[in-house]
Amino acid sequence: MRTHRDDDRGQVAVEFLGMVPLILLTLALLWQVVLVGYTYTLAGNAADEAARAGAVGDDCDEAGKRHLDGAWLDGARVTCSPGGGLVTAVVTLQVPVLFPGVGGLFGVDGKAAAVDEKGLMP
Repeated sequence: MRTHRDDDRGQVAVEFLGMVPLILLTLALLWQVVLVGYTYTLAGNAADEAARAGAVGDDCDEAGKRHLDGAWLDGARVTCSPGGGLVTAVVTLQVPVLFPGVGGLFGVDGKAAAVDEKGLMP
C-alpha cells in the first residue's frame, strides 16, 4: 500500500535545483555591491593621500596612485588643484564587473582637501 509521502519523493531536490539560479544571482549581486563599496573606499583613501602630498608640495598623482592595487590602478585618474588655501584632490576609479581587473561598470570619485602648507613653511 502506497502512502501520500511516497508521491513527494525527490520534490526537495527539484525545488532546490529551481532555486539555484536565483541563489547564484543574489550572491553575484551582493558581491558586486561589495566591489562598489570597496572601490569608493579605495578612491577616498587615494584622494586623502593625494591631497596630503599636494599640500606639502609632493607629487600629487604619484601619492594618489601609490596605495591602489593593480586592478584599480589601470583606469585611475588623479587630479589636484590648489585654491583658496586648500589643495583639493579628486581620484576617479572604475568599478570592476564581478572580478577586479574585468571591465568597468562606472566611475566613482573620491574627493579630499588639505590645507595648503607650502606657503606656511619658512
